[in-house]
Amino acid sequence: MTKRTSAKYKIDRRMGENIWGRPKSPVNRREYGPGQHGQRRKGKMSDFGLQLRAKQKLKGYYGDLTEKQFRRIFSEAERVRGDTGENLIGLLERRLDAVVYRAKFVPTIFAARQFVNHGHVKVNGKRVNIPSYRVKEGDVIEVRDRSKQLAIVLEAAQLPERDVPDYIDADHSKMAATFVRTPGLGDVPYAVQMEPNLVIEYYAQN
Repeated sequence: MTKRTSAKYKIDRRMGENIWGRPKSPVNRREYGPGQHGQRRKGKMSDFGLQLRAKQKLKGYYGDLTEKQFRRIFSEAERVRGDTGENLIGLLERRLDAVVYRAKFVPTIFAARQFVNHGHVKVNGKRVNIPSYRVKEGDVIEVRDRSKQLAIVLEAAQLPERDVPDYIDADHSKMAATFVRTPGLGDVPYAVQMEPNLVIEYYAQN
């Protein structure tokens, strides 16, 4: 398990936003940044600062991906025909850990990565333990039979703060979900505004 699983609260504080929309986020209580200087009045952020923040927010949302992982996904989004920002969101949402999280099989994206890593998930009947595995439209993702009664799975399905988006058809009685289609930015139920256009600007200049 990576050390990043304990970082979800730090990410919220650093961004100053509750990026997953969780009731227990520290930002719900303290909207200022972490550290002894966190309560100082913030100056106007530069264009570079806004671009960097947009990139960090998107990276953080998907389990605090490494720069190398995120850069590789961005490069692929650039190569595919169409809008790079939309392509980037689509590629991120096709990660297996993201689909497991969206289908409400687990409560957090960090738990999704660990859940997949530990071999609890099957894709089209075959066990897959790679969180970055890219699902295709029509793929069936399901929780293995022996894992369906895990407390983390039972609790996640009851979470009231988020719904399964319409590009995933989930059946919680069977703990199975079908990835219906690749979403665009407007389809993804982010709790805060994501700005892939600023991510494109960041990489264009760096």
